[in-house]
Amino acid sequence: MLHRQRRKSLAVVTAAAAATLAAAGVVATAGVAQAAAGCRVSYVVGSQWPGGFSTTVTLTNVGDPITSWQLTWSFGAGQTVTQAWNATVTQSGSAVTATNASFNGNLATNASAAFGFNGTWNNSSNPTPTSFAVNGVTCTGGTSPTTPGNPTTPPPTTPPPTTPPPTTPPPTGSWPTPTGQVGVNGTIAVSGVFDGGMRRYCCIGDGSQEESQDPMFQLAAGATLQNVIIGGPAGDGVHCAGSCTLRNVWWEDVGEDAATFRGSGSPTFLVDGGGARSASDKVFQHNGAGTLTVQNFQATNFGTFYRSCGNCSTQYKRSVVIRNSTLTRPGNTVAGINVNYGDTARFSGITIVNDPSRAMVICRKYNGNNTGSEPTQVGTGADGTNCLYSPSDLTYR
Repeated sequence: MLHRQRRKSLAVVTAAAAATLAAAGVVATAGVAQAAAGCRVSYVVGSQWPGGFSTTVTLTNVGDPITSWQLTWSFGAGQTVTQAWNATVTQSGSAVTATNASFNGNLATNASAAFGFNGTWNNSSNPTPTSFAVNGVTCTGGTSPTTPGNPTTPPPTTPPPTTPPPTTPPPTGSWPTPTGQVGVNGTIAVSGVFDGGMRRYCCIGDGSQEESQDPMFQLAAGATLQNVIIGGPAGDGVHCAGSCTLRNVWWEDVGEDAATFRGSGSPTFLVDGGGARSASDKVFQHNGAGTLTVQNFQATNFGTFYRSCGNCSTQYKRSVVIRNSTLTRPGNTVAGINVNYGDTARFSGITIVNDPSRAMVICRKYNGNNTGSEPTQVGTGADGTNCLYSPSDLTYR
């Protein structure tokens, strides 16, 4: 089932995300003589917390097509990369090298490849890198002709990664390795900020779709849960009673829903970073009012990624924003909303993997109810009113 009336208490506070952007151009070091090459690099810190941060890097090729890339930069304040997805990222001292995955190395003119990473910082300064290079040539912000064997900038001193990129795209990118494990005997109540230090919290419930299971984490209004790996069985996941933030939270085996959001008035919920897999029903369930934003997230093997409750006893107009996220099939629906209550779903920067037939439904529309009956599906696809996206918002890998 895609819609359930839940006894859930959930909340999310909008996280203040520090965003930085660097734009640049690159020149390829090999190819046809006098080939024009260039690129832009966007480096955006999507979220930052004490001791850690999460960044999305987008490389856009504005020159002639390339078949592979290595993006290099240096950190200026001791930052370190701890985990990455959609690229192989290595670091030697302050020098960082990101090498394309097998599925995103080919970049036609004006095509882009995005990857992300989590890192650590010194809690004092986290400056954006001041210079980027691609394939050993410093980015200049435009295109320029080059001759093979005569690059305008010497090759990078950082050696290439010792581990080659995977031969097939990973199901949801790279997943974090737990720093330890915490046994859970009952629901953990959270108020304020709970930082799990990237430990795995396990286990509660039986891994089934039973509605009566207790949540692993119960967040009070205004609470933040961050840097947590939730192992299976995970019970009924995370409950939020009002505005809340889930930052860099990973569900290894969702079982029932990963998180449920509730609250009246105008709560705001933020899911920033992290990932989920094995959600046979839903990843995110929105039972209360307000707006949920999901960004820099990855998921695979799910029924529905987001669902506005179709038959809750109290209904609201709900909104969801899903951006800069990678969804890998098997997966049925990205978002299900109730158009008769005025719900809206906005999508941007969505990458869908392993879906050559375009079978995953981006936006599924229903007429919801407050009687507990199954809602009626009334359509799918972008309409400019409730389901808001264009083909350029979707990338298929």
